[in-house]
Amino acid sequence: MEETAMKNERGVTRHTFDEVIVPTYAPSSFIPVRGSGLSLWDQDGKEYLDLTGGIAVSGLGHAHPALVETLQRQAERLWHVSNYYTNEPVLQLAQALTDATFADRAFFCNSGAEANEAALKLARRWAFDKHGAQKARIISFVNSFHGRTLFTVSVGGQPKYSEGFGPLPAMIDHIPYNDIAAAREAMGDDVCAVIVEPVQGEGGVVPADPDFLKTLRELCNENQALLIFDEIQSGMGRTGHLFAYMAYDVVPDILTSAKALGNGFPIGAMLTTNDIAASFTVGVHGTTYGGNPLAAAVACKVVEIINAPDFLSRVQSAGESLKKMLEGIVADYPSVFSAVRGMGLMRGLAMSNAFPGRAKEVTSAAEKKGLLALLAGPDVIRFVPPLIITADHISQADKLLRQSVDEWLKNGG
Repeated sequence: MEETAMKNERGVTRHTFDEVIVPTYAPSSFIPVRGSGLSLWDQDGKEYLDLTGGIAVSGLGHAHPALVETLQRQAERLWHVSNYYTNEPVLQLAQALTDATFADRAFFCNSGAEANEAALKLARRWAFDKHGAQKARIISFVNSFHGRTLFTVSVGGQPKYSEGFGPLPAMIDHIPYNDIAAAREAMGDDVCAVIVEPVQGEGGVVPADPDFLKTLRELCNENQALLIFDEIQSGMGRTGHLFAYMAYDVVPDILTSAKALGNGFPIGAMLTTNDIAASFTVGVHGTTYGGNPLAAAVACKVVEIINAPDFLSRVQSAGESLKKMLEGIVADYPSVFSAVRGMGLMRGLAMSNAFPGRAKEVTSAAEKKGLLALLAGPDVIRFVPPLIITADHISQADKLLRQSVDEWLKNGG
């Protein structure tokens, strides 16, 4: 009743989207109006089990009490000051992130795309300062995703996102992911940076091979290039470590974070060392809202909660439970699914060769049953639930997913 009343008060429906919003997305037929933990409710009061986490954003779930309290408290104090000043929450957040990582310095912005934009600009500026204008080539990987700005969409390894926006930034090469030989061949004196996701998200939930990342580190060292880890999706506890690089024992020169850093409050971060940060002198780069006190205060609390040994240990355990559940699905539906991929609570369920390009049909069937999952390309169902997921949630997801697949197959698959 409460949700129905809210719907009537607003006077908007899913149809309103088609009338007034630029059609860059095609959202589901229902509109979420309230969330708590792993639960979402739509305008009609229907409850959904959310294993999307807002695309790996709501790491602590919807409306986490400690974050709500933090946001309310900061909102009563200070919302915004210009970059003519600094503020306490952003300084506390920078200290927390540099204390917890390899980094000495932090730059804050509003999104993952902006964090990657800053990282790529910094890499080119650093190379220009140290080696001259000829050292500007960037190496990226096929099926990677780094954002939607013109620069980041060009660096990303999925042409569908850059087609029609030319001319694109130059001196960007894309090579196969996890291919050491290709990396060796592509590397050269003119490379300023290699940017890589330790776990490719949009590209199919594919973890990097440890030797692959170690080789990239060695190649960057040999060629005086910077290694950038895009941890926008894999970071903030998603793999059972604060950042995935910690599991690989390969340290980047620049790391980008966003998504779960603010648990849904928009914020992005670029972390780097003193030497590299020195190339971003006053006026070289900037942002109006980056380091906003509201966003920084929330992110501080997120880091405090996630970066605790007991919390991260529980994420690793939950990740194994989710993996086993999905492996059970593969075992019982071998004609439909072929494999489970990923790390921690970042998992992909790959469709079999018998059902190419049809992952969306399964997620649509699941949505009707009240289970929300994502895609990672046309052939992989992606699960990036809030890190607070419990055994009961996983059991419920198992039941709903099986019901969904059964219904889908019954209707002709």
